[in-house]
Amino acid sequence: MAELIFRTGTMDAGKSTLALQTNHNHAARGRVGLIFTTNDRAGEAVLSSRLGLTHEAVEVNPDFDFWKHVVHSLTAGARIDYLICDEAQFYTPKQVEDLAKIVDELQIDVFCFGILTDFRTRLFPGSARLVELADRTEVLQVEALCWCGKKATHNARTENGAMVTEGDQVVVGDVAIDAAVRVGYEVLCRQHHRRGLTAARAKAVSLAPDPLPFG
Repeated sequence: MAELIFRTGTMDAGKSTLALQTNHNHAARGRVGLIFTTNDRAGEAVLSSRLGLTHEAVEVNPDFDFWKHVVHSLTAGARIDYLICDEAQFYTPKQVEDLAKIVDELQIDVFCFGILTDFRTRLFPGSARLVELADRTEVLQVEALCWCGKKATHNARTENGAMVTEGDQVVVGDVAIDAAVRVGYEVLCRQHHRRGLTAARAKAVSLAPDPLPFG
């Protein structure tokens, strides 16, 4: 039976790397799949990992219809055994519902990869719907680390190294908003996310080359 599987973790947990590895493993066994992504750091229609691996992908915008795309491909004679869906937190609830429909009615496996919460610690709508509908939700075992060495559990947005808690939910990292402000992302443990203590701020406060290994 086909399944809808959601694999999640913080930034730097290796989600995109696992998405590419999953595709490789299935393709190596003769299965045929489609790869989807949205707002990838490498640009449009590319699935990339921080290890430097890349693969062409179908770009998913808010109006993209998974059901129509897959049915049209099947009608045209394509074989589809599975879907790889990266950056799934950015999908709309309706798109997630269509992925579940593809699993149930077309018996195509769907593997989704994404983060659960945004920089404000709020669930992304796409991730929330995946948790509600997925046959399995798996937390990646590769642990990203906070600057202090603890397990990172929260995603922080920074502007010029300072943590921010307001703004649009979706802003691609390392994007210049204006000439003076640059946006980045950092993973933190809950304690330092609550305090807004990023690596840059910790270095400034400690007056040491590297942050001290405690909160």
